[in-house]
Amino acid sequence: MGFIDTHCHIYEPEFDADREDVVARAKEVGLDAILLPNINAETIQPMLELCKKHSGYAYPMLGLHPEDVKADYKDVLQDMHSLLSTPSHPFIAIGEIGLDYYWDKTYYKEQQDAFEQQIGWAEEAQLPLVIHTRSAHEELVEIMKKHTHTNLSGIFHCFGGTLAEAEELLQFDNFVLGIGGALTFKKSKLPEVLREIPLERIVIETDSPYLTPVPNRGKRNEPAFAAYTLQKVADVYGKSAEEVMQQTNNNVRKVFKCLNA
Repeated sequence: MGFIDTHCHIYEPEFDADREDVVARAKEVGLDAILLPNINAETIQPMLELCKKHSGYAYPMLGLHPEDVKADYKDVLQDMHSLLSTPSHPFIAIGEIGLDYYWDKTYYKEQQDAFEQQIGWAEEAQLPLVIHTRSAHEELVEIMKKHTHTNLSGIFHCFGGTLAEAEELLQFDNFVLGIGGALTFKKSKLPEVLREIPLERIVIETDSPYLTPVPNRGKRNEPAFAAYTLQKVADVYGKSAEEVMQQTNNNVRKVFKCLNA
């Protein structure tokens, strides 16, 4: 029994020197699969090449990250949608999409439009969503509420908010929270929040190369480091790593039904 890193970007240039070693280390710690969210037009090809090389282990998603929503976003979305409309496309989810107003609100409305369009793709293609949100919780919930009549499912990636925010997100029945390296940080309030959240509603992720967990903070993150987050989750819930592994795996497979094939 292994577990799954539901969110990593190892197609990025940061891994060009040792990508195969990174995959090997992921397998060594017991990762059964790694799921790769796309972020923009430029990352599609390297991501697909990696997934082809590691077919049945690395799985691609398709989406435009909110920080990559620029003046040309409609053209980018049109091209992406064409790929999604291709019969037997390889994408297992629409992601990484969402809203991010942390650094820049220049494309405030455009981000919302891009998010809405891509939610539409998920409904149309019956695929789960992988959602990024930062400094945009209220706007996110408002948009998501418009889609409660559909069978949308997915992950609220990189959750690090309050219990109230977690409860607002978990009102969307088929969604889970992505828990990563931030859980291990010394000043993190996440352990207290997680204790109030059912283990059935979380999944493990790394967001490699970002958000490296303790004890490797300051280094490039990689999927193998998901083992540290897994152990921390086990500590928080007072369960064994094996129990957490089994439950979070079940949670992932409920969202990504294609992994059951």
